[in-house]
Amino acid sequence: MNIQPNNKPLKIAMIAPPWLALPIKGYGGIELVVQSLVKELQATDNIQVELFANGARRMRGITTHAVYREELFDTIDFPYYDAPLQVMQTHLNFALKHIEAAGDFDIIHDHNPYIGPTYFSLASRIPSIPPVLHTFHGPPFSSPETIAEGQMDNRPQLKHMNLGRLYMTCISQAMAKQAPREIRPHLLAPVHNAIELSQFPFESHKQNYYITLARFTKDKGQATAVKFAATYRKRLRMAGTIAGIGSSRKLLLELANPLSSYRKNEEFRYYSDYIWPATIKYRRITYAGNLSGKRKMQFVSHAKALLFPIEWEEPFGMAVIEALACGTPVVAMNRGAMPEIIDHGVTGFLANSEAEFFEYANRVDEIDPAACRASVEARFSAQFMAKQYIARYHEAIQAAA
Repeated sequence: MNIQPNNKPLKIAMIAPPWLALPIKGYGGIELVVQSLVKELQATDNIQVELFANGARRMRGITTHAVYREELFDTIDFPYYDAPLQVMQTHLNFALKHIEAAGDFDIIHDHNPYIGPTYFSLASRIPSIPPVLHTFHGPPFSSPETIAEGQMDNRPQLKHMNLGRLYMTCISQAMAKQAPREIRPHLLAPVHNAIELSQFPFESHKQNYYITLARFTKDKGQATAVKFAATYRKRLRMAGTIAGIGSSRKLLLELANPLSSYRKNEEFRYYSDYIWPATIKYRRITYAGNLSGKRKMQFVSHAKALLFPIEWEEPFGMAVIEALACGTPVVAMNRGAMPEIIDHGVTGFLANSEAEFFEYANRVDEIDPAACRASVEARFSAQFMAKQYIARYHEAIQAAA
C-alpha cells in the first residue's frame, strides 16, 4: 500500500446515490454499504472522507455536501426524463463542481449506477479532477442468456467509453467475470459488500420457522420457498416489499381491489399469483411486512434458516450476510455470488435444483450458528471491506499517475 507524500491523509470524495440520506432509516441497499464504508474509513488513521449524498440527514462527524434536502426515493421509478435523470445529473454536477474547487481530493469513489461510469469516464480526463473508482453494485452485466430472455444489453455503454482515469471494481467475482473485455484493463479486483457486525445480534438458539428476506419478484424466487413450506408443512415467514408496498394492511386492500393500479406491476402480480394463494391456504405461511430495526433483527436472528431460492445471477446478496451474521444458516440456489458467500455444508447449502433445495432446507440443523457468524467476521465485516477499498484507492491513484 502506498504512503501519501509527507504522511498527508488520503482524502476521499465519497459520492453516494442521491435518493436516500445517510444514516439510513429503514430500507437501504447501496446506501447501507456506503454508510458502513464511510464510518470505517473515517475511523482509520490517515484517512479523510467527505460525503456527497442526500442532505435530509447527516452522519455524525462526517462532512456532507448535498444539493437535495429531501429524500427522493419515490421518484426513482418516474420516467427517466422527468426526475431520475435530472436528479442524478444535478447531484453529480454539484459534487464535481465542489471537488474541482476544493482541489485537494486524492480520489473520488462513486456509487451511482448507470450514469456514474459514463459521467466519470469523461470527468476524470480533466487534469484538475482526481482519479475515480466506481463500484458496480448492479445489475449484473448482460449475458447471452439475459438477452435471450428479452432484456436490453447493458454492455455497449461500457464498451464504448473512453476510460480516462476511471477505474472500476465489482462486488463479487461472479459479477466481474461477466464484465465486457473492453473495460477489463481498468477493472480492479472485486470488493465484497459488508455490514457493521455490531448491528446484528448473534443468536445460537433458533425458533422453528424459516424466513425469506427480499423484495418480492420472480428473480428472488419466493415461490420456491412457499412450495417447500407447503410441501413439508413448515412455518415460513416472509419479509420485504411488494411493488413498494411494505404494510400488510395496504397489501390486503390492494389485493382485494380488482381495479387496483398495482395490478399493472409485475412484482405485485408475482405476489398475487404465486404467494398470496398459499398464505390463504396454509396458516403457517405468512407475510411479515417490510421490517427494519429491532423487529428485523429479531426476525432474522431467531429464524431456523434464510431461504434464498434466487432465479437470477445475484451479484451479491446483503440479506445473506445479514442472516449469517446473526448465526442463521442460508439455503440458496447455486447462482451468482452465492458460492463466494456460503460455505456449502458449513454456513448453509448451495442447491442446483429445486429437489436439492428442498433436501438441504430440511438439513439446516446440521449447520453450526457460530460458524455462520465467524464467516462474516472474517470476510464480510465493514472493517475488512474498508481495508480492501483503501488498497483499491492506492492502486487507482498509482495507475493514474
